Amino acid sequence: MMKNRQPRTRVRRFIQDIAAHTPFTKMVILLVALWLIFSAGVYLAERDVEGASIDSYGTALYWGVAAFSTAGIADTPISGVAQLIGGVWIVVGSVLFFGAIVATVTTYFMRPMQRPHKKIIDTIEYNLEQLNDLTLDELDLLKETVDTLIAHVEQLKEKHPKRGE
Repeated sequence: MMKNRQPRTRVRRFIQDIAAHTPFTKMVILLVALWLIFSAGVYLAERDVEGASIDSYGTALYWGVAAFSTAGIADTPISGVAQLIGGVWIVVGSVLFFGAIVATVTTYFMRPMQRPHKKIIDTIEYNLEQLNDLTLDELDLLKETVDTLIAHVEQLKEKHPKRGE
C-alpha cells in the first residue's frame, strides 16, 4: 500500500512545482485563448464562402488544433482573409506550444540553481574561508549572528516539525 502512495505524492508534487514555478500554466491559458479567437476568425471569414470546408465553429476549432499541430495538414481555408488568419495562427500556435514546452523544461531544471537557500549557503561557505582575516570584534559579532540564526532555525523546527516525528 505504501509503495503506491509514494509515486502519487511525487507526481502531485511535480505537477504542483510545474504549475507554481514555470510558465506552463500561463502559456497553456494563452494558447487556448488564442486558439478560440483564431478559430472564430477563420470561421467568420469562411462561413459565407461557397465550398468552404470550415462551416461551423466546431469545425474551426478542430481546424485550429490540426493546423498548428501538424504544420498545416488541416483543411485549407478558401478565402484570402481566412488563409491569412490561418497562417498567422499556425506560426503563433506552434511557437506558443513548443515554446511552452521548452520554457517549462528549462525553468524546471534551472530552478535548483536559482534557489535563495543555495545562494545563502554559498555565501556562508565563502565567508567561512575568510575567518582568519576577521578582528576579534568582528568574530564576536559573527558569533552573535550565528547564535541568532541557530535560535531562529530551532523556532522554525518547532513550528514545522518533520513528518513522522
